[in-house]
Amino acid sequence: MEISRVIDTDGHFDEPADMWTRYLPARFHEMAPGFVVDSQGRPRPYVAGEMKPHIPMPPGSTPGQMSPGGSDPHARLADMDKEGIDVMTMYPTTGLFFFGIERVDVTVALCRAFNDWAHDFCSVASERLIAPVLVPQIDVHEALSEIRRGMEELGQRGAMMRPNPIGGRTLEHPAYEPIWSLLEELDVPLVLHEGTTQDVVQVGTERYDNFMFRHMVSHAFEQQMGLLSLICGGVLERHPGLRVLVVEAGVGWVPYWLDRMDHHVKEWGFASASLPLTPTEYFRRQCFVSADSDESLLPFVVDAIGDDNVCFSTDYPHPDHAFEGIVAELTTREDLSEETKRKILCTNAERLFGFREAS
Repeated sequence: MEISRVIDTDGHFDEPADMWTRYLPARFHEMAPGFVVDSQGRPRPYVAGEMKPHIPMPPGSTPGQMSPGGSDPHARLADMDKEGIDVMTMYPTTGLFFFGIERVDVTVALCRAFNDWAHDFCSVASERLIAPVLVPQIDVHEALSEIRRGMEELGQRGAMMRPNPIGGRTLEHPAYEPIWSLLEELDVPLVLHEGTTQDVVQVGTERYDNFMFRHMVSHAFEQQMGLLSLICGGVLERHPGLRVLVVEAGVGWVPYWLDRMDHHVKEWGFASASLPLTPTEYFRRQCFVSADSDESLLPFVVDAIGDDNVCFSTDYPHPDHAFEGIVAELTTREDLSEETKRKILCTNAERLFGFREAS
């Protein structure tokens, strides 16, 4: 099978502890993220002076110490070359906690520090290492400023936000309208990335104390509700040039969720703002989802919604999936056509991010 290049739409950084004091202004050093041990002997994220909820780690792992490629671009490129990945789009790990910080000045400082560090990391191979802007979502004015700075000064592509309610706002809130307009103007995608940080409004935290339960429901259900807001809330109707990527939630739920939205708009649309298109039509026009190479429902999803809106992801270097052999796992599948594999691994992501086609 010949593919011009492989594009991973969901990788991660593992931000090194010393980067924060190097990139944060001195007055914010005490707000730098790190880890502390709580009274039960458990490591806990410590961000902006607050101890965050405990996150269990796989046996033998150490918080803040994943693969060397999480913090070293040369090690990451070597891992990418070994697996046959040409381009990787990357999001924060520690930075996922910034959305739960209430102080705007601290949030902005941390997001700026991350974006500056990510820019320097990616500059080692700027056509292969991509880092969308980490957006200070708590404040719309600051979000607009940081998105524009990231695009125009740092050369970043896309903007990453959480699907959760942040600062009391869901994604269809009118306050976010300038953000959607700016992303349209800049012709870059919105990336929705959930994280089971347990420090923002999040499905599962009020019901379960089992982290596996929380992790299982938060990623998929928060992303489903994020899409509900963008589609049925009229955001994609008002902003037809806005492209949206949903990552790290799998893809098996997508046909069900689109079918359910279509049905509700048809039968219960009188209780919501009217839309000229069906939710499925908006999704096909503007939305993308990232798939894992081993998802058994992937052929079903392709049969149900087509193969033009599915992209490839690894979640490297997070422990959710084994990285070794991950590209081959998809390219050797016999339940997907060669053209579908090509779209998932390359051409859909090229269209999403506006990458030039590989020669």
